Amino acid sequence: MKKERSLAGKWKQYGALTLIVQLVVACSGQGTAPPPADNGAQATKASAATTPVTDGKLIVAFGDSLYAGYNLDQGKGLAPVLEQLLNAQGLKAQVVNAGVSGDTTAAGLARLAFTLDGLPRKPDLMLVGLGGNDMLRGLAPKETRANLDAILTELKKRGIPVLLTGMMASPNMGPDYASAFNAIYPDLARKYDATLYPFMLDGVIGNRALQLPDGIHPNDKGVAIIAARIAPLVEARLDE
Repeated sequence: MKKERSLAGKWKQYGALTLIVQLVVACSGQGTAPPPADNGAQATKASAATTPVTDGKLIVAFGDSLYAGYNLDQGKGLAPVLEQLLNAQGLKAQVVNAGVSGDTTAAGLARLAFTLDGLPRKPDLMLVGLGGNDMLRGLAPKETRANLDAILTELKKRGIPVLLTGMMASPNMGPDYASAFNAIYPDLARKYDATLYPFMLDGVIGNRALQLPDGIHPNDKGVAIIAARIAPLVEARLDE
C-alpha cells in the first residue's frame, strides 16, 4: 500500500492531464514512430525465423509500446536487452519481440493466436504486458480484465507459463477507476499462477534521466533497469 502511494506520487510529478495527453499520442503510435501496419505479426515471425532457438529457451515478449522498444534504436528495446542479459548470466535464451505500440488488451487478444502459431515452437515463457492503453483511453476495467483473462486462458490451454507485467492507473482517472484497474493484475496472476511484476515502470517513472522526452516511455537506460529487474523473475519461472 505504501509502495502504491509512492508510485502514484511519481505519476503526479508531471501533472496527470499532461501525462494522459502525451501517453495517448505516444502509445497509440501517432508520434514519430508509428506501429507497423501488420500489427507486429510479421515482425514477430521474422524475429523468430532469423535466429531460431535450438537448444535454448524461447521467450516471447507480448505487449504494447513498453515492450516494442518505442522510439529506441534497434537492439535497445526490452526483448533484445533482456535476451543479452539472460545470455550473459548463463541462460541461453531467445526473446522474441512481440510488442506493438498502441495495442489495447483487445488488440492483443485479437493477434495472440496468430503470433503464437507463427513461432517455430511453443514458447517456454510468455511475458504479457498490456492494459496501459486501455486505461489511457478510459476503457472500462471490466473489459481490460476480460481481455487479459482470455489471453491467459489461451496461454494456459497451450501450456505456456506466464510472467505478467502490471500497470497502474493514472491518478486523474479517479479512485474508483484506479481501485478496479490496479486489482486486475494481482487477481489474474493468482488465478492463473502467473509470475507477477506489479508495475512495469517501477524504478523508471519519475526519473527524467531514464525516460524519453515524452516523460513516460523508458530510454535505453530505463529499459536496462526494467530488464535487470525482470530477469531474475524470468530465470526463476523457467527453473520451475
